[in-house]
Amino acid sequence: MITFQEEVQKVRSSSNRAIPGQSLSNDPENPAPFEKAPKFTSVYEASEEMFMDLIEPETYVSIMEAVDGGIPIMQITQMILFQKFKEGDYNPDLMMMMIEPVAYMIIALAERLDLDIIVDEDDDDEEDIFGVNFKEDQLKQLKGAASTGAIPAGMLTPSMQEKMEGLPETLEETSEPKESLLSPPVAKEAPEETETPESLMARR
Repeated sequence: MITFQEEVQKVRSSSNRAIPGQSLSNDPENPAPFEKAPKFTSVYEASEEMFMDLIEPETYVSIMEAVDGGIPIMQITQMILFQKFKEGDYNPDLMMMMIEPVAYMIIALAERLDLDIIVDEDDDDEEDIFGVNFKEDQLKQLKGAASTGAIPAGMLTPSMQEKMEGLPETLEETSEPKESLLSPPVAKEAPEETETPESLMARR
């Protein structure tokens, strides 16, 4: 089974720019999703749907467990955004503009669970995202939000904040407890005996 870390590394290694002329060799009758017009063209609309995706139960649990496991926020963000690009939701420009909003969303969700948050892999003042150097001041603001829990105004809309109120407040609450394989089997209750109705043909 591929781990979350391996999936992140796979995305990092495959998110380089296309080979020059590669699109000319693709079948024009069957374009890839990212070769069509993107689903979203504005950061606001993309952010609203992204937040709803992040709080989907399975996705939410997976991401929060990844954060709790020490995977940096920027790596998780890169993996999520690259997947959106491959699915045709974003063009490259919108994908880059979504880095900050998505990173702050994940930080806000992780802060709610009081998790230890690592922003970038090397804890440097610079981070390479999709082959582009992320600005130093932006990275510092993200680290500040991760350490203080203070998300800049405007990063989370009122509707996002409202939806956050209904989410679990601890990591233990995000998944249902599973029955141990070592636990004793539960005896099934025998079905209650019912009286057999007397046949109309029985002797009296």
